[in-house]
Amino acid sequence: MLSDFSGSKVYLACGYTDLRRGIDGLATIIEQQFRLDPCSDALFLFCGRRTDRIKALYWEGDGFLLLYKRLEKGKFQWPRSENEALGITAQQYRWLMEGLSIQQPKAHRKMEKIKFG
Repeated sequence: MLSDFSGSKVYLACGYTDLRRGIDGLATIIEQQFRLDPCSDALFLFCGRRTDRIKALYWEGDGFLLLYKRLEKGKFQWPRSENEALGITAQQYRWLMEGLSIQQPKAHRKMEKIKFG
């Protein structure tokens, strides 16, 4: 089900989040800490100290959808260094859901336009 959001903006709440929080608590973090609109067309992902589970918050137009995913084996490669909302690409989102790091050192990076002549 989480793979259905690849067309929306995706934000990771870097660092640790208390996953006991519900919809209102997570929406408050989005608004007050990250200065983003929780009712925008974006999927917001949160991870606690245990990196085997995440919560996701998504506004569907008439209400919030709260998703919870727990891995039976393995851990999510979650960025812990900053306390901010990190916007990620659809490819990085797929990597994260597959258990990979969002920073793939061997992946081809997009380049800026090259001027010829």
